[in-house]
Amino acid sequence: MSKAQRIITGLAGLLAATLFAACSGAGGSIATVNGQPISQSDFEAKLETSPVARNILQQMVQEALIDQYAKNNNITVTDAEIAAREDQLKANFPNGSWDEMLKSRNLTEADVKNALREQIVLDKALAKQVTITPAQVKQYFDKNHAAFDKPEQVQARHILVADLATANKIEAQLKSGANFADLAKQYSTDPGSKDKGGDLGWFRRGQMVPAFDKVAFTLPVGSISQPVKSPFGYHIIQVEGKQPGQTATLANSTERITEMLRQQQEAPLIQPFLQSLQQKATITVSDPRFADLFPSPAPGASGAASPAPAGT
Repeated sequence: MSKAQRIITGLAGLLAATLFAACSGAGGSIATVNGQPISQSDFEAKLETSPVARNILQQMVQEALIDQYAKNNNITVTDAEIAAREDQLKANFPNGSWDEMLKSRNLTEADVKNALREQIVLDKALAKQVTITPAQVKQYFDKNHAAFDKPEQVQARHILVADLATANKIEAQLKSGANFADLAKQYSTDPGSKDKGGDLGWFRRGQMVPAFDKVAFTLPVGSISQPVKSPFGYHIIQVEGKQPGQTATLANSTERITEMLRQQQEAPLIQPFLQSLQQKATITVSDPRFADLFPSPAPGASGAASPAPAGT
């Protein structure tokens, strides 16, 4: 599992924990079925006895331990560090799919930033156990250099309609000076780009259907195409930018490879580190249903106020 996938999975857990906490303590009914109420207390009882509840409690305890570890070891995380890490994540969700992912999980930017902060604390805590040498970086690059080449890309917007007559009418309006984004919002049948004025963002060859691809990569920047037929209908395409392909070098790939190798080395260290924090912590569980989640620490183990030193 990649770091991006681990963080997104963690965000999903964060959402579940938030919903679970929000339900706690509420009264009345949570829903009615043909007038028959489903009580909040019955819902909570079902939820609390499910495996999900145990996982959520474990995650909430883990979040507290990470936060305490950071404070006790003077580990700070800046807004700039979080923003840089979030930009790396967003690169895995092109053409607006990042916002769609957050919306589908009922997550906010604040949820993302909180999860990323925890990940960065773990990165810093484990840094002393991770060593990346220039020789390792070069070896990885030599074996995988093609994967670091940057392909040619185009930035474009389009208007998709079902028939040629409508496409011709839109083309005529554009030639008369009409605004492309306004017409996209008015006519386009593409739900993914319509409300964004037809904006498709940046894409490389092969991401679009062949007919669309051929025109988009041929048109000069600023140009508007004639109607282009594809299996989806007729497109009017406007090219807004182009980026030439770039052959990777060791110099321009070192930072990315170093991060990848660091993630590989760090991955097997995270769970033992978290288990160490838990074993040295004093965790009291008042609900007997969860009493077995956190066994009592071994004799002589230190409490949560004195976690393991950084890098151990």
